[in-house]
Amino acid sequence: MYRYDEFDHAFVADRVEQFRDQVTRRLSGELAEDAFKPLRLMNGVYLQLHAYMLRVAIPYGTLNSKQMRMLAHIARKYDRGYGHFTTRQNIQYNWPKLSDTPDILAELASVEMHAIQTSGNCIRNVTADHFAGAAADEVADPRPYAEILRQWSSVHPEFSYLPRKFKIAVTGAERDRAAIQVHDIGLHLKKNEAGDIGFAVYVGGGQGRTPMIAKKIRDFLPQEDLLSYTTAIVRVYNLHGRRDNKYKARIKILVHETGVENLAGQVEQEFLQLKNTELKLPEADVQAISTYFALPPLDQRPEGWANLAGWKKADPDFARWVQQNVQPHKNPDYGMVTISLKPIGGIPGDASDSQMEAIADLAEEYAFDEIRISHEQNVIFPHVALADLEAVYRGLVAIGLATANAGLITDIIACPGLDYCALANARSIPLAQEISTRFGDPDRQAEIGELKIKISGCINACGHHHVGHIGLLGVEKKGAELYQITLGGSGDENTSIGEIIGRGFEPEKVTDAIETIVNVYLGLRKDTSEIFLDAYRRVGPQPFKDALYGGNAQEAA
Repeated sequence: MYRYDEFDHAFVADRVEQFRDQVTRRLSGELAEDAFKPLRLMNGVYLQLHAYMLRVAIPYGTLNSKQMRMLAHIARKYDRGYGHFTTRQNIQYNWPKLSDTPDILAELASVEMHAIQTSGNCIRNVTADHFAGAAADEVADPRPYAEILRQWSSVHPEFSYLPRKFKIAVTGAERDRAAIQVHDIGLHLKKNEAGDIGFAVYVGGGQGRTPMIAKKIRDFLPQEDLLSYTTAIVRVYNLHGRRDNKYKARIKILVHETGVENLAGQVEQEFLQLKNTELKLPEADVQAISTYFALPPLDQRPEGWANLAGWKKADPDFARWVQQNVQPHKNPDYGMVTISLKPIGGIPGDASDSQMEAIADLAEEYAFDEIRISHEQNVIFPHVALADLEAVYRGLVAIGLATANAGLITDIIACPGLDYCALANARSIPLAQEISTRFGDPDRQAEIGELKIKISGCINACGHHHVGHIGLLGVEKKGAELYQITLGGSGDENTSIGEIIGRGFEPEKVTDAIETIVNVYLGLRKDTSEIFLDAYRRVGPQPFKDALYGGNAQEAA
């Protein structure tokens, strides 16, 4: 993983001291909240429903054991003993005191972490495939390019106050595990016929109030042009993005109102002015940063295959966990392990200080000191020898994180909702817990197969409900919570926005509605290999509407 150089250390340390002064002046009354708000947001500090919240960046989802232990330490010393991992590969602390935030940031800086630009109208944390560097289907590791973009975008003088927040995601595999088509800029690493590395460039994706799928504006952008072309896109957006209406300020609206061909033409024109400037990315710089992301020394461990077969035969729970939570690695003697932060009946994405420390210990001993956070709110060990899987599993059992549900119906994405967020209209957490408990039986989950449920407590869509196979959006109606259901969404290489199925459901009726949807699916799928999303795309919404609303056209409208 990337290591700070002298500039990085000085830059982050200076930023901490700047914020310490700003907090001191805010607490003394010298700085009014209106003036302080943009300053705190650019340092990841929100004012939530009950307290301040601090959002810490985990760039492209990569961290090591020392950093994870620091996150645990902060949870214990400054919060209430836990942290919440988010869909942006960040971690949030929900209860820090404002007066403590400079000390928290200083402690983070000691392990090369920060909270810079995790909020505000700027370029946010650049995200990437959580299996980057390990996946067998990978063309190239996207993390060096994500790091280059992070360095370029940090406190960028031209792009620190954009019309609205701006999000970039990078994937390097055929299978899109970074949801690039619902980002302001999505970059898909690929090779051309000559074997050169470049990017397919997507622009104008996003969820929220007006969900849109990004449009491809370049099929192949040479890697040397990454910064100049990205600068051109953001510059066009910064010049022409709407600032009169925050709900129409994202680049997706600019793409929609301008037209993709028109906007692409403006980007190309700007790019021609930047193409051969100092923004051209030297091959030597790419190689230098790429060395930080080299594979660890993966010794051949062929004994793992025989050991694994024996362990699976002896322990059905272990066998189920391997089947669901371990994916093939580019080295056949290794696997990529998903640690589900979705225990049955638990809060999606939450981890206690003791769990974080135990994860750090396991990563240090068995996973080459490398940890990832996925945008699906889980933790990943990207490199684990098959011969060590049983030991890792036992360690996870001991801390309650061995749930074998990755990609299944209880692997629910959920935002904090009305329990924490001042913007929310409805709760997300209790609903996720209830659905998880209802469908918690392992055999039932296996029967249902791959099914992604995503829950948002408001239209801002922090729970990515628009791209859930089943999406739940909490709304407020006449002072009460109501949940709108969408079906058929997906955030992979075949991205789709879910369709609203009909009128909303009261909180106590949502889980029954989910069960009805699941039962309809089980009754109409071709065979057990046809997952929910494929079945829905084949038959459309009508069978589900009929089952939910009993043929009542008004409710299903």
